[in-house]
Parts: sequence; structure tokens; C-alpha cells
Amino acid sequence: MNLVNARYAARELIRWKVTLVFLLCAGLVFGLAGCFSGRHSGSGPIKIQGAGSTFINPLMQKWVHEFGSLERSVNIDYQSIGSGGGIKQLKERTVQFGASDTAMSTEDLRSATGEILHIPVILGAVVLTYNLPGFEPRLRFSPDTIADIFLGKIARWDDPKIAADNPGIVLPDAPLTVVHRSDGSGTSAVFTNYLSKVSEEWKNRVGEGTSPNWPIGLGGKGNEGVTGQIKQTPNTIGYVELAYAMKNKLPVAEIRNKAGNFILPNFSTVTSAAAESIADMPDDLRVSITNASGPNAYPIASYVYVLVYREQQDPRVGKTLKEFLTWCINDGQKHAQPLFYSPLPAEIVKRAAGKIAMISYTEQGEQVN
Repeated sequence: MNLVNARYAARELIRWKVTLVFLLCAGLVFGLAGCFSGRHSGSGPIKIQGAGSTFINPLMQKWVHEFGSLERSVNIDYQSIGSGGGIKQLKERTVQFGASDTAMSTEDLRSATGEILHIPVILGAVVLTYNLPGFEPRLRFSPDTIADIFLGKIARWDDPKIAADNPGIVLPDAPLTVVHRSDGSGTSAVFTNYLSKVSEEWKNRVGEGTSPNWPIGLGGKGNEGVTGQIKQTPNTIGYVELAYAMKNKLPVAEIRNKAGNFILPNFSTVTSAAAESIADMPDDLRVSITNASGPNAYPIASYVYVLVYREQQDPRVGKTLKEFLTWCINDGQKHAQPLFYSPLPAEIVKRAAGKIAMISYTEQGEQVN
């Protein structure tokens, strides 16, 4: 009888051990499943897609790289497709943010599927650059001369109007070829906004916009394409963002401003162009700073805006966008000058921060700002 009891007890002990092992394994499996389920639903890498301005592309690529090195769980990709393309893709919600060298039109804003915020992130300059082989002096241009060049009324480099802007300089006896953007471009919008302010003929014949009907010239896609055309084609002149001219070692012209001074684009002169409009900047931050009246103001300057929907559909994207943009307007500004952009004035940083704070999303059933 004792032997039977011993055998029974041994079997019960084995059965309980097997049950315990089964329960422990089941718990481990369900625990791991919960972890993987949680990771899949909310803790994997955050992917954010941006697109637009070629104007800001060199700086934006730097920002994306530097921010990514700080936040390894974030993957931000920016495609340099032109401001017009960026606005289009943002309106279609195929990207999480757009970038544009000029503010969106009221018509574009009304046709969007939600409220879009304009967040200024940097200042830059649109410059005239040219390719004159063997020609060393830096050229100067007055507003009327620039308008006549792009209207096709000046066809040679030794034209009397160019000569009048550059006394004492022997100009090349050569034909002049204009290069302009072929795509929808914020850089074109800034440049034609300037021309419309300084030339009634330009304003009436061509006007301003991202895709104007150019009277003459060769087209290039993006700031990259215009720079390439000028660099490869002798006797050309065109407009690009300052960083592209500097990177490609192309000359940059001085332009006569509203006060009558010939001005080179740099940190000081671009900041001066922004300074006079700060007090009158509207609440939505959409503003043009071309043809500013300050004595040291470079006349073809612009803010670059990041464009985002105020209400974000994905809370992780919304939160990360706020973190990224906050970093851009603060720590990210130190990368501006080495790449030939001008940092934001302190007051604009404050106002941009206010717009970033307005970005909202729903998290765990609650609206977050």
C-alpha cells in the first residue's frame, strides 16, 4: 500500500511540474506577442516624408542628417522637387510637410483639406549669377536692367544699360542668354515678385508666380538645373539661391536696392531685408520681404516656410514634427551661415514657435497641442 501511494505521489508531482512548465511557457509566449504587437503598433521607427523647395534643400539635408543622429528612431526624408510640387503633395496629403520659398496663395489654402500652418524656418537670398568666360570683374545690376534682361529687351552683354550700371568696365562683345526655372518654383515666385515691384512693364506683361510665362530663355529644373545650365553654357545669366552659386563657384552680382545702394547678398544684408517687415508681419506669418527699403537691405530676399497641417492624423508623426521643427528654428540655425543662409531673427523664432505649438493630434482619445 505504501508503494502504491508513493508511485501515485510521484505521478502527481510530475503532472504538476509539466503543468507549471506549460503555464510558464504560455506566459512567455503571450508576453513576447504583446511586446511585438506593441512595437508594431507604436514603437517602431517613425517615418516622415517632406518635399518641396530646392532653395532650402542643402540646409534641409543637413538638418535631416543632424536631427536623425540625435533621434535614431526617426527617419525623415526630404525630396527637392520645387515649391510648387511640395505644395501640391501636401494638399494631397502624400507628404507630412512641404517647404516653399514663398507663402501659399489664399486660393491654395482654401482648396486644402484642412488648415495649413506657415512656419518660417530660415532666410535666404535669390541671386543673379552668370557665366562669362575670362571675365573677372563683379557685375552690378539696377532693377530696370534686370527687368529688361528677362523681358528680352537686352540681348547683348555690352548693352548700354549694363554698361551704365558698370562704369569703367569693358563688357564682353557677346550675346546674352537668359536661364530660368522650368518647374513650379518658389524661387521663381520670389524673383518675379521682386520684378513686379520694380517694373510696371514686367507686372503688366508677365506678373508673378511659381510658373510664370517667361518671355525668353532656357529652362532648368530646380535650382540645381538652372545652376547646371549656367555653368555649362557660356554667356548665360540666371537666378538661383545663393548656396547654389557659391557651391559651384559662380559669380554673384550686386543689385541696386530701393535706397539706391548696390548690395551683395550675405547674412547682414538679408537680415536687414527682413528687419523692417517684422513689426507689420501678419498673424499667419505670410509676408514678402523683396525690395525692402533699408539702406543695407538686399532686395531679393525671402523667408523659407515649412508647411504643415495643423491637425495631424498620426499622433507619433505630429509629435515628431513638432520636435523636429522646434529643433530647426533653435539649434538648427547654427548650420545656416556655413551653407550661405541667414538665421531667423529672435522675434521670428518666437513667432514660429507659436505656430509649431498649434500643431495638434489625438493621443489616447485626448487632443494634444
